[in-house]
Amino acid sequence: MAESLPTSTKARKTRRRSRDEPPCMSSSSGPLTEDLQCSICLDVFTDPVSTPCGHNFCKTCLNKHWDNSQTCNCPYCKETFKIRPDLKINTTLREVVDHYKKKCPEKKPEFLKKPEVLCDVCEERKLKALKSCLVCQSSYCETHLEPHLRVAGLKKHKLINPVTNLEDYICQKHERPLELFCRDDQTCVCPMCTLTDHKNHNTVPIEEESEEKKTKLMKTQKDVQQMIQDRIKKIQDVKHSAEVRKRNSEKEKAARVELFTDLIRSIERCQTELLEMMEEQQKAAEKQKEELIEELEQEITELKMRNTELEQLSHTEDHLHLLQIYSSLCSSRNTRNWSEISVKTDETLEPLRRALTQLQDTLQEKLTLTVSTDLKRMQQYEVDVTLDPDTAHPELILSNGGKQVRHGDISQKLPDKPERFDPCVGVLGKEGFSSGRFYFEVQVKGKTDWTLGVARESINRKGKITLRPSNGYWTVIMRNGNEYKACDDPRVSLSLSVKPQRVGVFVDYEEGLVSFCDVKSSSHIYSFTGQSFTGKLYPFFSPGLNDGGKNSTPLIITPVKYKK
Repeated sequence: MAESLPTSTKARKTRRRSRDEPPCMSSSSGPLTEDLQCSICLDVFTDPVSTPCGHNFCKTCLNKHWDNSQTCNCPYCKETFKIRPDLKINTTLREVVDHYKKKCPEKKPEFLKKPEVLCDVCEERKLKALKSCLVCQSSYCETHLEPHLRVAGLKKHKLINPVTNLEDYICQKHERPLELFCRDDQTCVCPMCTLTDHKNHNTVPIEEESEEKKTKLMKTQKDVQQMIQDRIKKIQDVKHSAEVRKRNSEKEKAARVELFTDLIRSIERCQTELLEMMEEQQKAAEKQKEELIEELEQEITELKMRNTELEQLSHTEDHLHLLQIYSSLCSSRNTRNWSEISVKTDETLEPLRRALTQLQDTLQEKLTLTVSTDLKRMQQYEVDVTLDPDTAHPELILSNGGKQVRHGDISQKLPDKPERFDPCVGVLGKEGFSSGRFYFEVQVKGKTDWTLGVARESINRKGKITLRPSNGYWTVIMRNGNEYKACDDPRVSLSLSVKPQRVGVFVDYEEGLVSFCDVKSSSHIYSFTGQSFTGKLYPFFSPGLNDGGKNSTPLIITPVKYKK
């Protein structure tokens, strides 16, 4: 079950039960194959090369074009080159093309699939049409096209590259070829249309409009090519950042491995010393046992002999002899008082307790040192966070400096902006972050309810809000004065040894990390790892409801106090 953000008093009174809001819809677009096609063969580039004017073609296509032409010009913009350029493969564009081909193998966009047009005159075996006539509304192969190239009357007919949908090139109203373009209505028209529906409109030949559109397309293409270059550079930057992060991560891992190796050695050393100590004590106990038993057995033998003598003496008739040896038999012998001697069965456990306590202290000391070191490293990325009043719920009261927020119970009259939280009592920081690392600290002392973390810029701010990463929230909450949870999916109950007074929030955008720590005790609270961030992330705060004054203490954004 996911945690929800506290809502205002008014909203809680009027709120009905509802299902969780649907997840944000994501849009994706397919590869821009229009920008990856050669304008000569109309297929995806193969070994793309670039002309000095900036247009791209397949290397083979461009070479064939120049081999069959007396001049060396660009097939796209017709710019002429005095010297035939030395074509070099555009490796960057080739990488993009290869990536596309791997992602969409053998996939050709619909607009590139041109159906074969057959001659309308051929009777038996129809040949491929060479041209289509808009006047005759028929397509002709090379043989049947000959009259249109020879007969004077037919020479005036409008010929175009062969198409199957000739009716689309004819005005349906006047049955005349669409030879003009009306700029007022942005549609193709025939000459008769200019005398009726499009009279006095700004019309130009479709060739002229097409050339103008091509010019705009060329500019758009340059813009798209620049976008491609920008994104390729971004990929390189991301790879570089990933490599740097990987190297730093390897260093961090090496340092942690060294630390825990020392801990393991310390544990093994303590274990060895403990076992040796217990072995020595066991040997001493065994020796003591044997000595005590031997001494006891010797005394038992002596006592048995004395008992025999006393038994014999008690039956003697020699009164003189009895009186002579009585004193020596009945006198106190030099024997040990065994009632004062005890055997301690738990004596060997005490060194174990001392050794384990020492080991625990060593581990705690080293782990505290590690967390303290990590905290100092995170604090180096401190940012100045100020609350954004345009996002604050109407019942939240912000301090003049924008560093404190508390719940005021009474709704203020504020403009209902799209970025404002309502009915959930939340507020964001003014500045967002879309890269790098950042860290801030918040005082939560004296509160019984709070929520802290970061949120994506595109989050839903209206209605019920469920706190979880899939909804764009990475938060830790405290409820009822002593219940701590990480709003992960699923949520995680946290067992904290001490109640945090000041919470530090650290974000590594590229690493996909959001980490929370107790600043005073230098202890770790929770970390969201392996996240994938998109867009800006903003510090997020919710002081919780006032709760009749029990939770009136504000959340306070505090400057970092570095520990020495």
